[in-house]
Amino acid sequence: MTEQKPSRDTAAGWLRRVKEAERRGELLTAYDLASQALSEHPGDLALRHRAVLQLARAGATRTAARRFAELGLAGDAAIEDVAALAARIAKDFALAEQGAARTHKAAEAAALYADVHRRTGGYYPAINAATLFLIAGQDAAARSFARAALENTGGTAATSEEAYFRLATEAEAHLILGDVEQGRAALARAASVPLHDQAAFATTRRQLRLVCALRGQDPGILAMLRAPRVIHYCGHRVAQGRLTDADMPALRQAVDRWLAERDVGFGYGALASGADITIAEALLERGAELHVVLPFAQAEFRDVSVADGGSDWVARFDACLARASSTSFATEDFYLGDDSLFSYATRLAMGLAVLRAQYLDTDAEQLAIWDGLPAAGMAGTAVDVAAWRALGRTGHIIAAPARAVAPARAPAAKAAGGRTPRAMIFGDIKGFSKLRDSEIPRFVDHILGAMARALEPHEASILFRNTWGDGVFLVLRDSAAAALCALDLQAAVDSLKPEAVGLPAHLGLRLGAHTGPVYSQRDPLLRRDNFFGAHVSRAARIEPITPVGDVYVTESFAADLALQADLPVRCDYVGHMPAAKGYGKLRMYLLRRTPAGP
Repeated sequence: MTEQKPSRDTAAGWLRRVKEAERRGELLTAYDLASQALSEHPGDLALRHRAVLQLARAGATRTAARRFAELGLAGDAAIEDVAALAARIAKDFALAEQGAARTHKAAEAAALYADVHRRTGGYYPAINAATLFLIAGQDAAARSFARAALENTGGTAATSEEAYFRLATEAEAHLILGDVEQGRAALARAASVPLHDQAAFATTRRQLRLVCALRGQDPGILAMLRAPRVIHYCGHRVAQGRLTDADMPALRQAVDRWLAERDVGFGYGALASGADITIAEALLERGAELHVVLPFAQAEFRDVSVADGGSDWVARFDACLARASSTSFATEDFYLGDDSLFSYATRLAMGLAVLRAQYLDTDAEQLAIWDGLPAAGMAGTAVDVAAWRALGRTGHIIAAPARAVAPARAPAAKAAGGRTPRAMIFGDIKGFSKLRDSEIPRFVDHILGAMARALEPHEASILFRNTWGDGVFLVLRDSAAAALCALDLQAAVDSLKPEAVGLPAHLGLRLGAHTGPVYSQRDPLLRRDNFFGAHVSRAARIEPITPVGDVYVTESFAADLALQADLPVRCDYVGHMPAAKGYGKLRMYLLRRTPAGP
């Protein structure tokens, strides 16, 4: 992702920028901005509160709880917004549980909100207490706090934001009380407020969907608060015989109609001549966000995938890129004839689209301009459409004229072997360097032995492994396999009691994981196949910034996991963090397991 450029500002100025990103539903950017602001204004309460709020809204509950403590917000718990944020984090922990644990923790979080309401009389803590008591099975308390919330939503709202939240609270309270028609009417009034705050809408939808489920009510009433859709887009290039310039006006009209019908607000894809640029221009013209994902270095992509369409397409490429909300790269290195980079970039764009849809509580769909014919090589629109369909997600085809398949793009100078996307794990044991020689055999037997046993169930997915001292490097077939392997490794070391075998108690494992295109070649020193490339170096820079006991992963890893619907893991955003050894800033996520069950 493109980084936020440093710029000094007042605390109030920073807060405005944070809230603007928040309104767009850019929760991760909002958190990054708040963190940057706190480096200049570390004591500002509003910025500290807003930073943690973004993490909570993004679902990064564990990280939100840690930052709440680190930023000293517990000392400001007498303030309603801060106290309510502590209760919200407790609520999110409760909702992540199942069965009796969920009921118990929901009651605890409800009590926190109830205490805030008793001190402040606010409708926000009252309605949250009501919903949590409903989850905890305490119907009388739920109804009591719902009525208390309704009693406190009257009066004239000072801002559109306040007006919206009062009406949303009324809707939630009526639904808890079983009055669906009153709830529907309040929700309709809330939807008419000119707020344009996607994060607020997402929060409301999640909360009301929960209430509807608990009360057995039709969640269809939430459709009036539907967020703009997120799309992954793709299609044929011109200058390959699949599309011509003459085809584009009619295709553009079809794109405009579909984007309007589906109310699309966010698009993720590449920027090749033809379909990509046409869809990107349509997105920008309707005020939607454009997020460009390129397979390799920008200048070379322009030469390989845009310039052969003509100078007009180059100018349109530059104009779209200048207006894009973000630009990401499968690799910032050269093409080298590796068509696998196109497929990897497509998967990255798909994953980023799904992640964004999850944060916004909306749908992710695909729009493809496709002639229905097979791809001319290992990458192409047919491949992209098939990959999206394999995910079981909704897609739409705008039919392009079916012409003879053109020859595959002229290959660039291709490096031996080519690059293939792989998942990589680096780890080390903190405290190893302080071990005495007499302790090393016990470390090898017990710590490395436990790690070896944890790897045994993953043997089929492990392509390479290496150790040096306490360091471990693993290459696995894909992100899903690497995620489960990393969590099993961490659990194995966490379960040990080093002091029981004569080792220091402070020993702990930290792991970093990344997915990217790498070379596989025979290593003349090791005399076996090994993995090389810029993305191996990137993966190695993550582990040193990872806290002991955690697994940190890059955004490309998290995006790939987002495409795995049934995987019992999730990624919580932790921030735009500087990688080790001056490798630049990377968006990092905390990998964790999700509870079993529905």
